[in-house]
Amino acid sequence: FTHIIHAATDASAALNEAKPLTVFQTIVRGTEHVLELAAAQPGAKVLFLSSGAVYGQQPIELAGIPETWTGSPNPQIAINTYGEAKRAAEMLCAIYRKQFCVNVVSARIFSLLGPFLPLATHFAAGNFIRDALAGERITVLGNGRPVRSYLYPTDLAIWLFTLLTASPREAAYNIGSERAVSIAELAQTVATLIGRQGHEVLGRENPGWNAGRYVPDTSLIRAEFDLTEKVSLESAILKTAAASLPN
Repeated sequence: FTHIIHAATDASAALNEAKPLTVFQTIVRGTEHVLELAAAQPGAKVLFLSSGAVYGQQPIELAGIPETWTGSPNPQIAINTYGEAKRAAEMLCAIYRKQFCVNVVSARIFSLLGPFLPLATHFAAGNFIRDALAGERITVLGNGRPVRSYLYPTDLAIWLFTLLTASPREAAYNIGSERAVSIAELAQTVATLIGRQGHEVLGRENPGWNAGRYVPDTSLIRAEFDLTEKVSLESAILKTAAASLPN
């Protein structure tokens, strides 16, 4: 093989909550198996799909997390299993790079929004689109203050294949949108674009792994490869909704 893409991880909040050991072992052991394969293929280029979760909680005053940010998830809390496992997997990449000369680049992916996003799991954007398409009022169970950004899958694909084929150095790059939006603002945008019943914010406590800000700084990948985000949030919402309608 000349190129290997390792993207085999289920980013499931339910699985992370119910079976964190399965999540950890799948990510870490799976990555090691892929790196073993790469080590036996001299000259092979590996693209590892990591996650912005490796940074842990983003300070609210930090507009976007750069790749040089040294924060990390709290390893004493099992809800951080996914992020810690991705960190361990990135360390394996560094080890195989040093000890076996494996050429591996990591893509730290943040939130995404596009067709075929599950509409009934832990993804707020998918749930909002589901409710709007059903003609229901969009409900934000939490306080609506967590901040996210959303990259469309075609942009994701372009950025990933650029790293796989053109990255001149072994490093980690953030992949995501820099357009920050609160969950309440996202609900309002979805309601305006495709809904008829508006939205409401219930204000409950946010129990998720990141109740704050989760937005990348993508200046590194933009500067090195001249990559830009092509699809707006509004277009991503409309395209996702259209793909979810019955034929």
